Amino acid sequence: MARLARIRRHPVKSVGGEDLDEVSLSAHRRLPGDREWAVLHEAGERLAQRQTDADWLPKSVFLNTAKSHPLQAVQGGWSGEVLNLTHPEHGQVSANPDTDGEMLIDWLQPLWPDDRGAATRLVHSPSGWTDEPKPFVSILSLSSLAALEQAMGQKLDVERWRGNLWVDGWAEFAERDLLGKTIRIGTVELRIDEPIGRCTAPSGSATTGETDCDMLASLKRFYDHTDFGVFATVMTDGAISVGDEVVS
Repeated sequence: MARLARIRRHPVKSVGGEDLDEVSLSAHRRLPGDREWAVLHEAGERLAQRQTDADWLPKSVFLNTAKSHPLQAVQGGWSGEVLNLTHPEHGQVSANPDTDGEMLIDWLQPLWPDDRGAATRLVHSPSGWTDEPKPFVSILSLSSLAALEQAMGQKLDVERWRGNLWVDGWAEFAERDLLGKTIRIGTVELRIDEPIGRCTAPSGSATTGETDCDMLASLKRFYDHTDFGVFATVMTDGAISVGDEVVS
């Protein structure tokens, strides 16, 4: 029997993340509060200023883990209205994004390469600054992760994948056989729409922020593709909780 093992939300795109016990999902919406904030850099400002009413922008305009693996090691999430974030080499910061944006940017700047332009400002999107313009929720499998760990001969932290929902109990890579089908988590129906094509971000450890593998090369070598996990569309409203049965 498959169960929902973890629910992950990332309040700031590519910066930290937190586990939830439960969450309420809405049809054709992203996971609430996920990537609600993001940090623009100098080059990204030019595109953002041309699209002042945009409700989605590509990840290239923001600080992102694909271009800076040290960001992978930022941990933490909300404590009331304040974000509490930590980094193993960079200490900690507590900041309210509404009022302490400059403090948070100053803290993040050393984790972003100098040659990619300075971080400039926090931007807010109630619908979320996810990598995909479609309102997807990401679903990943602990069995598939264990199989990949065995193939690569190393431990791979869950947090490096920045997924939303982790399922325990599926056969390894069974999620790829569900494309186009609808599953149910608790009482909520989700349609599995696309595999998640990976970038270089998961090559960075979420424990140390160091590059500890070539994930794209490994996926290609062992599975002849560079996908890991699937994107799903929420089809019905409802709450889901860790431990809910996953029916496929």
